[in-house]
Amino acid sequence: MRVLYIGEIVGSAGVYCVKSQLSSLRKELEVDFVVACGDGATGGFGIGKNHSIYLHKLGIDVLTSGECIYYKKDMVPHLPHAPYILRAANYPYGNPGRGWTIAEAAGQKIAVLNLLGQSGFNRVHLANPFHLATDLVARIAQETRLILVDFHAATTAEKYTMFYHLDSQVSAVLGSHTKVLTSDARVLPGGTAVIAGTGRTGSRDSVGGLDPEIEIRKFTTQIHEFSKVSWRGLELQGVLVDIGPEGKATGIQIVRRACPGGEAQAQHEEERGEG
Repeated sequence: MRVLYIGEIVGSAGVYCVKSQLSSLRKELEVDFVVACGDGATGGFGIGKNHSIYLHKLGIDVLTSGECIYYKKDMVPHLPHAPYILRAANYPYGNPGRGWTIAEAAGQKIAVLNLLGQSGFNRVHLANPFHLATDLVARIAQETRLILVDFHAATTAEKYTMFYHLDSQVSAVLGSHTKVLTSDARVLPGGTAVIAGTGRTGSRDSVGGLDPEIEIRKFTTQIHEFSKVSWRGLELQGVLVDIGPEGKATGIQIVRRACPGGEAQAQHEEERGEG
């Protein structure tokens, strides 16, 4: 199976990149299944109901998330009715939504598991992802050995710890949250594909997809100001993972695709008052 993972979608600029590039990418790369991190799809912070539905219609099979999953109020009642959206599995039991799912593609079952790291998240304090990963992977493996883990974590150390913790047990552990595409993509000895940073989909020339000038002012003045999505140098980023029938990864490669036409679309969004 060939899985395309799209790095965190940031704002309307990121949604535009998915709209303009995903269809052609699926054909060109012969993709069987698409997973994307949608944790910043609505304004750069969280994902709203309408964006989630739209991204799913564009061809994303599973949307993962992170610490921002409950930021948009309309997502809370929507999650129980949207099996294609995942919230971190280590949120409290009984929270709206689900932390993992099993889907079918290319005649096989594939599982996607979403976990949130513990370091650097001051607003959420979740269950230990390492203990939970061990239990859930053993449970999921009874149904399929093709298991992809989105580990939404802030530090490289925690991500690498999870890589080796799950090596040979899952097909891939892909790091999200930092919105930076790293150069460490590889397959570990046990057959697990890993990368610390799957990048972002939206503005390349920005601060995590956001307008640099505003972020500079926030850091230099310590005065709160609302961030704004940037439309400079749009790019879809992510990775392509090849998985064998027994669930072992056979390869992982970086994906970068420029998204032309951003200026005209930015003007259109400005006129509509969207970001």
